[in-house]
Amino acid sequence: MHRGGIVKSLILGASVAALSLPAAAWADTLQEALTEAYLHNPTLLAARAGQRATDENVAIERSAGLPSVTGTASYTEIVEGASTSGPNRFFGAGVDLGVPIYSGGAVRNSIRGAKSRVEAGQADLRGTESSIFTQVVAAYMDVLRGEALASLSGNQVDVLTVNLQATSDRFEIGDLTRTDVAQSQSRLALAQGDYRNSQANLITARENYIALVGKAPDDLQPPPPLPNLPASVDEAVDYALANNPDLIAAKERAEASSYDIDVAGSGRLPQVSVFAGYDYQNTLNSLRQLDGTVSPIQSGKDAQIGVSLRMPLFQGGRPAALERQAQARSAAALEQVIGAERDTIAQVRSAWSSWQASLAVIESSQVAVDAASLSLEGVRAENSIGSRQILDVLNAEQELLSARVQLVTARRNAYVAGFSLLAAMGRAEARDLGFIGEGLLYDPVENYDRVRGKVWDWDRDPDPVATATSTVDVAAPDASVPEVGENETVSGY
Repeated sequence: MHRGGIVKSLILGASVAALSLPAAAWADTLQEALTEAYLHNPTLLAARAGQRATDENVAIERSAGLPSVTGTASYTEIVEGASTSGPNRFFGAGVDLGVPIYSGGAVRNSIRGAKSRVEAGQADLRGTESSIFTQVVAAYMDVLRGEALASLSGNQVDVLTVNLQATSDRFEIGDLTRTDVAQSQSRLALAQGDYRNSQANLITARENYIALVGKAPDDLQPPPPLPNLPASVDEAVDYALANNPDLIAAKERAEASSYDIDVAGSGRLPQVSVFAGYDYQNTLNSLRQLDGTVSPIQSGKDAQIGVSLRMPLFQGGRPAALERQAQARSAAALEQVIGAERDTIAQVRSAWSSWQASLAVIESSQVAVDAASLSLEGVRAENSIGSRQILDVLNAEQELLSARVQLVTARRNAYVAGFSLLAAMGRAEARDLGFIGEGLLYDPVENYDRVRGKVWDWDRDPDPVATATSTVDVAAPDASVPEVGENETVSGY
């Protein structure tokens, strides 16, 4: 098989089960990092809470079409100007019932629009989840790359230190010149600077990991193969157009905006409702007859029932303006669907291109590493017999280091690009990756089903508390690198 086919098969041959392997007890895995972010990342948890708030809009809009009952009570004491026969105090109580019958379709279309926005919010939540996962994967791979590059840079410093000592020794016996020593010193100084930079980059990568995952990375293990990668860019685009969460959200918002037009237009239509009421009044023995005796009639009551019709005749053009405004917003939402479609196609094709390019770079870099290793071995041998200069050895060492750095970086880029491709396709969520058990998988539909039919005014949830993981007590990371063999360091992940 061609080498490129081998590289692709290593990634394309994955399955969902690959991300479900049990984690090693002594190290962190990508599965653990994604699980921690899924359960405790504040951005994702806030998005879920925001979606729960959106769910309530359906119940809010539905309440406008449900009966309403209002109770009233009052006590009045006349402190000045009361008649001698009274009354000089009143107590009143009443109950009123209103039942909307027809509102021009405002309630019905408001409910439909709210439902569409709930579905749009659920799609947005999917997009937030895949975005967080993409960031976690990138942070995870950045730490692995940072550790590999720091290890390579540190190894290069060790090699060049030994090389400088050997060069100095040979200079002492007159085998080499001062120029050879200066060249070795220069390369060592540059390598030491690169090593410091690689350490700083590693610390930055670990800090970013902590911010996303909520805990420090501990001896990260190589990631598993990515599942569900497409075989062609056309397949990826077709799947993304049907499943990309941002595109789905844009379509749902466009549908909701069409209902807003009907809601705005209902302002010019009649409203019909049925009402009923009961009132009770009592003068509390303050009503007297003409002879000054207390009246035997101190209370009264009445009940009423009827139908109310409200027909707008002229509102200064307000309903028409609201309807035109809703139409303009709907037009904007329809254009945004096309914009989201364009963005989705561009994201998929770009991620595919980056993924394929990184795979090709992996293949060529591996060839370069093998060739540079062989070249360095030959140059060192030739230098030992005097047919090669120290500069040739230094250049060969630098070429090998550059090839190894490029290989490590290409492996990181290929994995991140592959995951970004899955995210653009709508395949980078917990339900797709299969690393969260059924009991822990968050389903926004459950909350929607729970609240959409609630009508009791005193039915409230417990007071909210933050559940995201705080990183205040997480120790600042250092630039230490796990102890691995040279081959492992070069291969990285």
